[in-house]
Amino acid sequence: MSTISTALEQPAESKLLRHIDWRGAFWVASGVPALVLFSIGGIAGTTGKLAFLIWTVSMIMGFLQSFTYAEIAGLFPNKSGGASIYGATAWLRYSKFIAPLSVWCNWFAWTPVLSLGCSIAAAYILNALAPVPIFTETSPEVVAYIGAHAGTAPADAIAAVTAAATPAIRTWSLWGHTLGPVSFTFNATFFIGAVLMLIIFSIQHRGILGTANVQKYIGLLVIVPMLIVGVVPIFTGQIDWANFSPLVPLATAYAPDPGSWNIAGWTLALGGMFIAAWSTYGFETAVCYTSEFKNPGTDTFKAIFYSGLLCMLLFILVPFTFQGVLGLNGMLATPIVDGSGVADALAGMVGGGKLIHSLLVMLMILALVLCIMTAMAGSSRTLYQGSVDGWLPRYLSHVNEHGAPTRAMWTDLCFNLIVLAIASADATSFFFILAVSNCGYIIFNFLNLNAGWIHRIDNGHINRPWKAPTWLLGIGAIFAYVNAIFMGAGAKVWNPMALWAGLITAALIIPVFCFRHYIQDGGKFPEHMLADLGMAGADLSVKKAGMLPYLTLIAGVVVMLIANWVFVI
Repeated sequence: MSTISTALEQPAESKLLRHIDWRGAFWVASGVPALVLFSIGGIAGTTGKLAFLIWTVSMIMGFLQSFTYAEIAGLFPNKSGGASIYGATAWLRYSKFIAPLSVWCNWFAWTPVLSLGCSIAAAYILNALAPVPIFTETSPEVVAYIGAHAGTAPADAIAAVTAAATPAIRTWSLWGHTLGPVSFTFNATFFIGAVLMLIIFSIQHRGILGTANVQKYIGLLVIVPMLIVGVVPIFTGQIDWANFSPLVPLATAYAPDPGSWNIAGWTLALGGMFIAAWSTYGFETAVCYTSEFKNPGTDTFKAIFYSGLLCMLLFILVPFTFQGVLGLNGMLATPIVDGSGVADALAGMVGGGKLIHSLLVMLMILALVLCIMTAMAGSSRTLYQGSVDGWLPRYLSHVNEHGAPTRAMWTDLCFNLIVLAIASADATSFFFILAVSNCGYIIFNFLNLNAGWIHRIDNGHINRPWKAPTWLLGIGAIFAYVNAIFMGAGAKVWNPMALWAGLITAALIIPVFCFRHYIQDGGKFPEHMLADLGMAGADLSVKKAGMLPYLTLIAGVVVMLIANWVFVI
């Protein structure tokens, strides 16, 4: 308790402020269900009729894993930044370089939500303000075109008329280029997305209390419509149960032909599990705000538990109705797969005329804004606490008069403006960014699910405000390897280079950490880093878990590589 008092007495400009309870964290994390909008089309395109099952299994896994995070978060009432920070301390005894990997991978997994979300929201806005016209073979414009160009096939005529009638802003670009496996462009989507990002930044600048208050109202405006979208088609009889069988993978991604449970089919299914994890596990961000809780001992568990229940409901319900109404062919339509038409499709499932449709599309845009706010709040605090604890450069540890980690937020913003230019280019670039960031997320989950039992062995004497049942801790450790399989087998589904690009991005923490630790800090960690555990730097030499953590890491790498070798498309 004295440690908490000290934290409260320190000047506002150097500490985050204890302004919220678990309800505030719940509302900040209420943006997580909107992550379903990022990949619902992509998962449908790669897994076909398995899509609803992929979302359900992934959400159940995420919920069971969260109990490990709830326990280790309770060990650190004075830290922010989430499970990656709390788990990193478990690994510190065994390697200086594995511990910051946890923090880094969590950050580069979460921060692209800003850019990816803004690119989708910008696409929705463009669809509303400058829609691409739809023509058929019987449209007067198409008939006239065929008459003027004898011998033109109807499909070619439709393409030509559509191109001519498409608003110029949809194809305009200030500049674009190809960069390795992706493209980048400064088009209308980029500039609209950048404006949205700056608006969200200004809200976050007011601190966690202001953020939570704003998100409470946006959350209500978003959660209720998502429930409506999930429930109304069930009661109106729009669900076609034939859309859920047979439960076999696609023969080829983005094509309606059913496949079988062979190696290629399993690879596509594991690819769906891989990318779904990026969304369904995300409510663990509710424990990012431990040092901002008024009563961290009770608020931490409540925040992640109730956030998990909300996600359980929406991540299962929305994909179920989405598939039940649209069917396989509907889910494979180009605007669904690339994500730009998901809001229109969801709004169309409810019916109610043009006004209701426009209102629901606007609320889907708000949903994206909500999850972007969630991501900026969580990822910036990961950078902040990583700096305070000696993992990342010192300049990131600054907070403003509202208790907002503004330098970390500026870093997030600048990084995401670059990523936004890539995500705005095309669907291939969008899913490459998503897959690379999810490699980081899987690495983070692997390290922190195992951090649960490492903390039990090394710090079993420390009081835990909430202690997970041992069997749940064991399930979390098993799921760490299941996630490694998803990564090794599934990343290639989204881009052949995604796995290796993700591993290279993860390795970038080594020079960053070396700069902070050996140049800025002279090879010593800040003394306060271990204060919550009642430890000093000298205590790190005691390794009660022996070789087990090292064997765990080796086994994780082996499992991932074997999965990558066995599962091919």
